[in-house]
Amino acid sequence: MAYASVLRLMQVMHGKGLLKRDESERSHVYSPAQEREPVQTRLLDDLIQKAFAGSGKDLVLAALRSERVSDAERAEIQRFLKESRDA
Repeated sequence: MAYASVLRLMQVMHGKGLLKRDESERSHVYSPAQEREPVQTRLLDDLIQKAFAGSGKDLVLAALRSERVSDAERAEIQRFLKESRDA
């Protein structure tokens, strides 16, 4: 990607409140305007509504069916489910 394209995208993101910009130096420094977890939660809620008709179960099953979930991740998910069931 060209420098000008990245800069323009970051300016647009700044305008939408997604990035903060430090203009105290000659080179502007951009940083996230929000913490990761609330953004991920909002995006996940939006994805569940739009792509899975509001079903979190369908999202989880689709993710587990994909090849992108490693055996280690599956084991971690199983531990989480067992711990939450035992609690």
